[in-house]
Amino acid sequence: MVLWGLASAPSVQAASKALVYCSESSPEGFDPGLWDSLSTSAVTTQIFQGLLAFERGHATLKPALATRWEVSPDARVFTFTLRRGVKFHATPYFTPTRDFNADDVMFTWGRFVHPDHPFNKAFPATFINAESLELSKAIAGIDRVDDHTVRFRLRAPNVNFLSVFANPFAGIHSQEYAQQLLAQGRAAVINTQPIGTGPYRFKSYKKDDVVRMVAHPQYWDGAQKTTALVYAISREAAVRVQKIARGECHVTAPLRDVDLHTLSGHPQVQILKVQAFNISYLSFHMKKPPTDRREVREALDIAIDRQALFKVLFPRGDATQAVSAFPPAVPGFNTRLRNEYNPQRARQLLQSAGLGQGFDIDLWALPMARPTNPNGLLMAQMIQQDWARIGVRARIVSYEWGEYLRRANQGEHHVYMSGWSSGTGQADDFLTPNLTCAASRGGIKFCNREFDALVEAARTEVDVNKRLALIEQAQEVFKRERPWIPMAHSTVYIPIRKDVKGFIMAPNGTVDFEGVYRE
Repeated sequence: MVLWGLASAPSVQAASKALVYCSESSPEGFDPGLWDSLSTSAVTTQIFQGLLAFERGHATLKPALATRWEVSPDARVFTFTLRRGVKFHATPYFTPTRDFNADDVMFTWGRFVHPDHPFNKAFPATFINAESLELSKAIAGIDRVDDHTVRFRLRAPNVNFLSVFANPFAGIHSQEYAQQLLAQGRAAVINTQPIGTGPYRFKSYKKDDVVRMVAHPQYWDGAQKTTALVYAISREAAVRVQKIARGECHVTAPLRDVDLHTLSGHPQVQILKVQAFNISYLSFHMKKPPTDRREVREALDIAIDRQALFKVLFPRGDATQAVSAFPPAVPGFNTRLRNEYNPQRARQLLQSAGLGQGFDIDLWALPMARPTNPNGLLMAQMIQQDWARIGVRARIVSYEWGEYLRRANQGEHHVYMSGWSSGTGQADDFLTPNLTCAASRGGIKFCNREFDALVEAARTEVDVNKRLALIEQAQEVFKRERPWIPMAHSTVYIPIRKDVKGFIMAPNGTVDFEGVYRE
């Protein structure tokens, strides 16, 4: 029998105006353009806003810092009318003297598309999403029409381009603040002391412990009922479960399905769920032997017993095996593709590659629990056993999350576990940022010209049926070349305390605390 207590503990009562979110990992930084992890965007989306946003719980676009937009018939010109009267955050380290306007859009997007931008010279940075989407090549120009109108001109049609403006990385910075930092020779501070227009402003951060934010009193859409927003960082899923059970946090990062039983029947906790646009996968280093060889990647893929793995890692049956680079619910999914489990053929592939005696390889285990990968170490151990049966000796490696990402981006791995969630539910949102040559990072990741040509053709094709056919062809190249071993798509579960009002789950598992409060 589980006894639930502390629902009315003094510490909870004392924090009655605060909302505490139990996060699974620390943010990598606070400049949204620099990062692409969910743990970072979970913080920055409370502080920053883009020109557009997604309707909460859906992938439908809505106005944010732009009140309206126009798209030319050829999908090359995008014109935005900016919202008036929007105030930037005032903090101990910055006091704005003007409202948001076109200069802030020009500064934010100028960093993405102009490598020689003065701020980029002072603070050299890698804009992961902007580079993966090749924005500097795609955008022919950005025009400041007037204080409240900005026009983006593309070199080629892009039917998916509007969704970019709602992506977390596209949060708008204050040009005035950036100029202040530049004049002080402190440009890098933009990543540690953020200034945005969002419902919450940054207060403090203690690495691997807590992020504190407070309500923005001049927020354009009304002040928040929640005056203090706290992110308590708890890497272990079991710890987050116990914290929400005791009322020490009020919303948690997505849970593993194996944790749901622990909270079932709790009188003060409800569990929300959504079928997410997500995927977990094993990504190969595409230039490091032996994973630089296609037949080796195929052998490692078909040696994995997914049926056995799913029985252990997803006992509730709420996850599905990934076959392609995105879930079956996404338009353009190629239904002809299949997974294969065939250790005998895997051994034959290695034999034909001259590796019949086996080899050593590093397998990186995800250091945190995610809905699509609830136990990275256990997944790695099961895959290690499967690969041992074909003569492959896998050494399991893992690091703290920030270090894990840094080392993987530098190409220190053979195979590492990763994942992706889409806010748009579009195939291009999975393919372009992860699998095109622009995302290859010097060949560490996949780069295939045939694949790129198909993705680019789909992006510019206005006929829906033709576009979906091109996406299906791109997946056939993906399956043939096997840059990933696709693993799982999952249902996402987020437990919340029953006194939390206004919280809506997003299909990509992100959190939005605008308008969320405790009774």
